[in-house]
Amino acid sequence: MRLFMFFKSKAFFISLIAAIVLLVIGAFGALKWLDITTKHGYEITVPDLRKLDSDQALQVLEKANLRMVVLDTLEYSKDIPPLTILEQDPSAGSKVKEERKIYVKINASGYGKVIMPSLEQLTYRQALATIKALGLKEGTKSYTTFIGKDVVLGVSMNGNKVKAGDRITKDSRIDFVLGDGKAALSSEELDQAPEIE
Repeated sequence: MRLFMFFKSKAFFISLIAAIVLLVIGAFGALKWLDITTKHGYEITVPDLRKLDSDQALQVLEKANLRMVVLDTLEYSKDIPPLTILEQDPSAGSKVKEERKIYVKINASGYGKVIMPSLEQLTYRQALATIKALGLKEGTKSYTTFIGKDVVLGVSMNGNKVKAGDRITKDSRIDFVLGDGKAALSSEELDQAPEIE
């Protein structure tokens, strides 16, 4: 009975109202503190860093109170100057908080090197597919007397003979020396050929 009387007392209602007021003030204070510490509503527009070198990009980001992290160096693109930024995340125009890290990928300083495979005695089509898969380009074709038509007899680059195992810069033009298919076998070569049964 005493407990029931306490719930009807003036002291209980004053304590209940004080607790509710303190709870509301505490919640409001916590929300305000979160707004201030997280800078709620304050955003920075990410600048466009593409085609800037890393030093220029770092200066731009420092002025905007942002940070830069270089993730990777991508394969060389001749459309953009070497060692400049190709990609960024978040993208230009995005809204971010201050001190946000901007991740960038940089264009390589030049084309990489590939190892020249053996192309001799392949057909021209096979050799062409092989060099294109390596990132090399087709150069000129010249023909010489040989029994096999369009058989690769030799390759060169800028007038210099290239052999299997040589390191070649990607995007280089490879010139071919091919057979013209007009040579005939001599009677001696026919005699030395194995017989087919």
